[in-house]
Amino acid sequence: MTDLLVDRFGRTHRDLRISLTDKCNLRCTYCMPAEGVPWIAKQNLLTTDEIERVGRVFADLGVVEARLTGGEPLLRPDAVEVVRRLAAIETERGRLRVSMTTNALGLAPVMDDLVDAGLERLNISIDTLDADRFHRLTRRNRLDDVLAGIAAARRSGLRPLKLNAVAMRGVNDDEFVDLLRFARDHDAQLRFIEQMPLDAGHTWSRAEMVGGEEILDRLSAAFTLEPIGERGSDPAELFVVDGGPTTVGVIASVSAPFCGSCDRVRITADGQLRNCLFARDESDLLGLLRGGGSDGDLTAMIRRCIGEKREGHGIDGPNFLQPDRPMSAIGG
Repeated sequence: MTDLLVDRFGRTHRDLRISLTDKCNLRCTYCMPAEGVPWIAKQNLLTTDEIERVGRVFADLGVVEARLTGGEPLLRPDAVEVVRRLAAIETERGRLRVSMTTNALGLAPVMDDLVDAGLERLNISIDTLDADRFHRLTRRNRLDDVLAGIAAARRSGLRPLKLNAVAMRGVNDDEFVDLLRFARDHDAQLRFIEQMPLDAGHTWSRAEMVGGEEILDRLSAAFTLEPIGERGSDPAELFVVDGGPTTVGVIASVSAPFCGSCDRVRITADGQLRNCLFARDESDLLGLLRGGGSDGDLTAMIRRCIGEKREGHGIDGPNFLQPDRPMSAIGG
């Protein structure tokens, strides 16, 4: 193994996020318009072989976990094969740990296949438990499919099973307690996420955002929450619920950023390397892969990209500009 991926602020990068597609079968109002957005051309998506090759290069640089994201990763026909290929890669800590973030619409039919392929963990997005509200929020009447996917994930035994809910004022802020009870009943860890400026329409407003402290205040009215303590590079601050074993997390990317411990690097579905979720610059891995670049060339590009990583995302700074790409195109 070569030297680890350490940036100029001393952060070691161990976590790789790979977007398998920018396409999604939901149209969440906080993510994209009803008609969708222009999709990446199929020929510009990373192939399975390219994803595996990049995964091996990153593993040689000290990465030990890869999370597959989208859009919706299960819309990619070879998603199970991608998991299988990546889970076979050896790292300094054993096999590469492969996880996935999904909306779970298509999860139930492939759950067993994903486990057999080596998937270790799932993050499932669910912002509301109300079918009508789900329809209004996502512009699709598919809550039953999400619930079926969560049930399949629970039966699979993959743990921790994490449920992600974006906290939105006037949309689901009256459901925080119900969502946590649902997670507890399904042996899952709920994680509330502050809404971030990554929407396609660039309409995000900090004034309307439900912050981490407000989320905790609302939960504390119904539960006893005890902070767990040191979280390392985990983006979520975790709390034990009513003495355990259930825990709940709050990802306060805006109000309490955790940039100082960030260990993540991202690759978009069209092979662009990003050193921060909010980065405005990208490095063209796809061009290098298809232009005959060697593994050494890939390594050099990755090191340059990590070397240019800023100290923080700067959302509170006067010069902050929202990324041109929405979350669906960047990958979570």
